[in-house]
Amino acid sequence: SNEFSASPVTMHEANISVSAGGDSIISATGRALSFSGKSQVIIEPGAAVISDPFPYKLVPLSNVAITIYFGDTSPDVTGHPGSRTTSYILPGNALSGADMPGAVGTDHWYVIDRIDVKAPESYAAVSILGNSITDGRGSGTNKQNRWPDELSRRLQANPGTQNVAALNQGIGGNCVLRPCLGPSALDRFERDVLDQPGVRWLIIFEGINDVGQARSLQVADELIAAYEKMIGLAHANQILVYGATLMPFGGSFYDSPEHEAVRAKVNEWIRTSGRFDAVIDLDKALGDPADPLKLLPEADTGDHLHPSETGHRMMAEAVDLALFQGK
Repeated sequence: SNEFSASPVTMHEANISVSAGGDSIISATGRALSFSGKSQVIIEPGAAVISDPFPYKLVPLSNVAITIYFGDTSPDVTGHPGSRTTSYILPGNALSGADMPGAVGTDHWYVIDRIDVKAPESYAAVSILGNSITDGRGSGTNKQNRWPDELSRRLQANPGTQNVAALNQGIGGNCVLRPCLGPSALDRFERDVLDQPGVRWLIIFEGINDVGQARSLQVADELIAAYEKMIGLAHANQILVYGATLMPFGGSFYDSPEHEAVRAKVNEWIRTSGRFDAVIDLDKALGDPADPLKLLPEADTGDHLHPSETGHRMMAEAVDLALFQGK
């Protein structure tokens, strides 16, 4: 994707392989990508390209590496900060090597938008719409233990849900109602939910940045209206929608009586409105019973807003896998 760039990006060659960890790949699994039969492709500003389809067998939950030999790039190259996964950068063409000695590491993804997989009709996906918590803030770098990753592991370990994939559509600093970091959840809803292949379920777990920056209780009503709109769009596309309550942020930089009043009103609506097909009560799952306006100490990174690695696991464990069976 070159969606957010002002200049063309040239990829001379690109390769997919199974990762061996770090900057290493399993060379025998390497496969060159082509674009309309050619190895080189130029992606125009604001555009995206899709590689030609190719046969490639993968074990569920595999980590893959995509290696790109770039030509001209843009100074504002499209990417994803806060990837919690290291990319490795080296001058020249390194596609033929099994590793990249001397490469510079950066915890940032570039250009790659998604990997589509052909699957039987019985297979489906859940799209998880969120912000930095879903994006993985508080999880471990290169551990792939964001809460959607942990949910994926649970889905694969359960025989009744091994046909379900979890799509992480979290963007750190994202808002529902307006552009904060990246397009708002409303603006990206079609791209990240409706246009994703095979989506049968949606988890909406977004709004904490709107709440934390709210100037009045009216933001609660605006968030509720936005949820209603997203539910309607999803239902019109035969997608079941599960609402996740917003977790506590007592002691964080968002903490104030006014912001807590907004969160409480939104959570009450999520729990009681009946508009969602089911509710995932993450507020209850990670809130401290001794002080419900705060995260459990073991679930807290220390900033009192983002969950720790333990917290990410607890979030995934709060999701009833029956929500993805027989529907």
